Amino acid sequence: MIASHTNGYVQEASAPAVSHRERAVDCPGQEGSLNKSPHCSSHMERIQHYQEELRKRREEEGKGRHDIDPNASLRLKKLSQNPKIGIDNPTFEGKEKATNKVTCLDPVVELEELLQVLKWVQHSLSDSQSQQDVEAVTQLLAKEEFRNAYTIYSVLSQQTSRISPTSPLTVQAQDLCQEVQRILQTSQQKEGLELSALLTNPHLQALMQAHDSVAVQEIAEESVTQYLGETVKLVRLQKARDTPLGATVRNDMDNVVVSRVVKGGAAERSGLLSEGDEILEINGIPIRGKHINEVHDLLQEMQGTLTFLLIPSSHNKPAPHRQTVLHVRAYFDYDPSDDPFVPCRELGLSFQKGDILHVISQDDPNWWQAYRDGDEDNQPLAGLIPGKSFQQQRESLKKTTPDKSREQQGKIWCSKKSKKLRRRNTSTLTRNTDYDDVLTYEEMSLYHQPANRKRPVALVGPANSGHDELRRRLLSLEPDKFAVAVPHTTRSPRIHERNGREYHFVSRSSFEADLAAGKFIESGEYEKNLYGTSTDSVRHVVNSGRICLLCLHTRSLRVLRSSNLKPYVVFIAPPSQERLRTLLATEGKTLKPEELKEVTEKAREMEMNYSHFFDATVVNFDPDQAFQELRRLVDKLDTEPQWVPSSWLC
Repeated sequence: MIASHTNGYVQEASAPAVSHRERAVDCPGQEGSLNKSPHCSSHMERIQHYQEELRKRREEEGKGRHDIDPNASLRLKKLSQNPKIGIDNPTFEGKEKATNKVTCLDPVVELEELLQVLKWVQHSLSDSQSQQDVEAVTQLLAKEEFRNAYTIYSVLSQQTSRISPTSPLTVQAQDLCQEVQRILQTSQQKEGLELSALLTNPHLQALMQAHDSVAVQEIAEESVTQYLGETVKLVRLQKARDTPLGATVRNDMDNVVVSRVVKGGAAERSGLLSEGDEILEINGIPIRGKHINEVHDLLQEMQGTLTFLLIPSSHNKPAPHRQTVLHVRAYFDYDPSDDPFVPCRELGLSFQKGDILHVISQDDPNWWQAYRDGDEDNQPLAGLIPGKSFQQQRESLKKTTPDKSREQQGKIWCSKKSKKLRRRNTSTLTRNTDYDDVLTYEEMSLYHQPANRKRPVALVGPANSGHDELRRRLLSLEPDKFAVAVPHTTRSPRIHERNGREYHFVSRSSFEADLAAGKFIESGEYEKNLYGTSTDSVRHVVNSGRICLLCLHTRSLRVLRSSNLKPYVVFIAPPSQERLRTLLATEGKTLKPEELKEVTEKAREMEMNYSHFFDATVVNFDPDQAFQELRRLVDKLDTEPQWVPSSWLC
């Protein structure tokens, strides 16, 4: 099912021929037959046809406003009688003829003539120094090495002095090389074997590839004519089997117009197709009047050289500039097949919450072009994702618009009831949401932790998920590598306790002052005594070169991330209820079915509300495997850079 869009309204269509606002002109990975560009004469005939069409159209529009009698002016009369338009410039005619008549002398003959001249000069010189100089030059000219070098120079000079073609002769040098190689497969002649070895040389193949890349740009755009302000141009693009064209088209009345040029495709690399260009023909096939689905099916079958006959966009093309890639982490799930507003479903990029996206184009503020991290090699074209502001508006509307059931959908005209429900939902949103801004994307950067300043590792999870046990195992296994932050408390120290070792013992007034100043990551009260973990305690462990291990409530993550500690957050997820019962039984714990259900529901709630804070997730299905996975994640912080919010590095 694909939705069509007209004036902002969405209509569902189940017929095979569906409508789009935009349609990708081809799909990656499709193979088709090779289509060669038609001859120039047929191009010119079609161009003349469109010239005539444009002329008639302009004559009808301007009829009665520009009725000019050629006989009313001697100059117009003269121009109308003279079939020759323009002035011949004879400046270069003699040079071209002279160049063609130049005959190149044999390098050996030239050297002999030069030697004769030097001998004659030597007899005319009176001083001995000049004669010695001439003798030295004569000896140099007589050497075999010099003669060989001069011969090579002469040949190269002759080649470079020739008039080169104004444009490349072909854009398919690679194809020609492959065709010659196939012909030479059965050849046993010495020259054939030598040529075959030459054509299979990697350096020559790279040269042919470079030639085709440059040739496409050299001959791809030819302004054919200009008539009454309308420029018709020819654009030739090379479409390989593994490289999609990378453009979308839309219908504008009977016209087919380029709507979007997608990064990574042949159209974008050539720089020859622009948004707003009207397509008149493709490889000699008329396009005007066709539906975009027909154009899609047509181009899907084509490979090789594609020749477009276009009317260029009237909009000024902005100067090319190098765009900065924006790296973001997505804070929502997106499936283009469920989005009725995506301009082109084929180019929509699906992603999940937590994925890293590389945004390479924000030209359209509503629909960015991006790659998903790790899929750059498998994703030839950039995909469309909702822009940040556009998605924020949609998410805000979702939260402020009442969730209408099927019965309510038929009663949307009840304005009073709708307003009450909207106000109630808005107030509920205010009470239940921990964040002021709607989360869509967060800009990210790669960060590699210094060897002497380790990132603190925060383990979060519901009670009985096993995150406390995992922290204790890490501390007991490598006490020199891991440590805990010394907490603060207002209770009195016991006999065996020492200030700064088990706790920082402080007065209640001092604790409350630090709490009001935001110095505590988390805090609480137990038996009328205050307890808390401060950012200074965590920073003390970090400055010592060890990894600070924290077990935190998810509510504390926002405070921890707002500090400059750059934490690495691992969510310890519980297994299924049946597996969780078995694991707790081995520890001597017995939980009721409703308590087991509460653990899994709490974990689901944490993931739903705080997963954008998680750097990794470990499912504690087996304690030993979970422990090894946690160690692997911690060790990876030393060997691989990690994505962190760019605001942390400012």
